[in-house]
Amino acid sequence: MRGLDHVFFRLGMGTGARSRVAIVIAITLLLILPLSAQRRGRFGGFGSLPAAGASIPYDGQFTIVRLWYGNYGGWSFDYPDMEQTLTLILNELTLLPVRKHGSNILRMDDPELMQFPIAYLSEPGYWYPTESEAEGLRTYLAKGGFLIVDDFHFEQEWRVFEAAMKTVLPDARIDQLPLHHQVFNAFFSIKSLDVPYPGRLGESGLMGEFYGIHEDNDPANRLMVVINYNMDVGDYMEHSGRGWYSAAPTNEAFKFGVNYFMYGLTH
Repeated sequence: MRGLDHVFFRLGMGTGARSRVAIVIAITLLLILPLSAQRRGRFGGFGSLPAAGASIPYDGQFTIVRLWYGNYGGWSFDYPDMEQTLTLILNELTLLPVRKHGSNILRMDDPELMQFPIAYLSEPGYWYPTESEAEGLRTYLAKGGFLIVDDFHFEQEWRVFEAAMKTVLPDARIDQLPLHHQVFNAFFSIKSLDVPYPGRLGESGLMGEFYGIHEDNDPANRLMVVINYNMDVGDYMEHSGRGWYSAAPTNEAFKFGVNYFMYGLTH
């Protein structure tokens, strides 16, 4: 199977189901408001930022945004295949005005980031934000932005990420998310959080853990940051058409990805 047929086969979505969820999204779109005011080696060096002018200007279409950070190329892993595949899925399953070609890579302190309601951060175990980047991301989250953190494992990577996140949100509390949380039911109803890390680590027993940061540290409030630890949802999506990983966890990765984007657009 190729392209969308392959993806819908994995997701278990038939034509009728697609039509029904499209109606739901059409209603959801009425509520959406803009924000107020492991393809490794894709970029040279340690993931240098693309030249100025490479970003896509805001035009009202939904555009996936990936965050850049310095000194390590992990920010670019799974790019651009993850974005292209997820864009394809969102375009076919929903009535979101999704930009079909291209995505953005932005610095955390770029004012243009405020135009885009959802941002994706890869490999945060090597992320050391500058003061300017921390302030930019803090402002973005305070204005309603939603951050998806993905692709890291090992305790040392967690410690680096936690320290970086404390730089951004000094008073933030990181909570483990329960299965009944809205983010796991924003579009698909996810039945289990027991999803293995892709590849050999997952086959050896490494299972994903899902955390979050809520506004004012209150679980009843908006989730500002969702964190995939011991997990690489982007890698599952990147290689979904290659058959590298089992169908079941790949299915779940797509469900997590779609749910995250739908949650971020409606909360």
